[in-house]
Amino acid sequence: MRLTIHVAQSGADYISIQEAVNAVPYGVAARLVIHEGHYKEKLFCDKKDLEIVGEGKVIIEWDDAARTILADGIKRGTFRTYTAFFSGEELRLENLTFINSAGKGEVAGQALALYLDVLHSELVDVRLIAHQDTLFLAPLPDEEREPRGFYGPRHLLPRTLDRVYMKGGEVHGGVDFIFGGADALFEDVDIYSNEPGWVTAPSGRKDDIGLVFKSCRFHAEGVGDGSCHLMRPWRREGKAAFVDCTFGPHIQLPGFTPWPGREDEAGLASFHVDDEEARRLLSRLEEE
Repeated sequence: MRLTIHVAQSGADYISIQEAVNAVPYGVAARLVIHEGHYKEKLFCDKKDLEIVGEGKVIIEWDDAARTILADGIKRGTFRTYTAFFSGEELRLENLTFINSAGKGEVAGQALALYLDVLHSELVDVRLIAHQDTLFLAPLPDEEREPRGFYGPRHLLPRTLDRVYMKGGEVHGGVDFIFGGADALFEDVDIYSNEPGWVTAPSGRKDDIGLVFKSCRFHAEGVGDGSCHLMRPWRREGKAAFVDCTFGPHIQLPGFTPWPGREDEAGLASFHVDDEEARRLLSRLEEE
């Protein structure tokens, strides 16, 4: 039986989501019911088995940006900007909106709406809204390319392959706004480009499955025709595949470009649209 906790801005067990998360012992399976409201919170959630469900319109918003200089004189960096961070073994999110309102990437730099470092995650009818680096799917790559580049939660721990399933919902972003090393399936998701850039920047390894998109719709949100690409590999063996998706004119097909300065590694990446390999990767994910 799951422990059930209600969160509302009045008349519930807790008035903040973070307080409710803190009340859950690590090893206890819990269900948090978040009642309608706009919650201005930065969430850190490290629980073994957690389900968070929104009732009505639930918005969780924060505005940390990577380029902000902190009191120690150092930039915040990408992986401390999350609106919500989750780790653990099992996670289910439903009917929630996560926003990082730091602003456009050219001004704020990276600004994560959601950082997932959970062995198995399921997102149902979840909306993710930001600009650069909206959704990070752990694990991190093995090595940084710049000092303190991975500074943030879990960056010192061994890398573990995570699996993510997102059904329905939306992802809004600009540059590399779905990125990381997880094996992830996005099904029936609406994906909005709100800046010129790249939808995905995968960093998984050759034997992993990577990021797979099934029956997703790619929309323009204030960007011009041909201004966006589907993928550039954040690490040389990054993989992304697209099956039965529809692409607006903002996507410049075939959709792949190398990572700048690493053009010689482009042949090691894996990028497939509606071909046999894309369907094979999809089948592997669905079997798992």
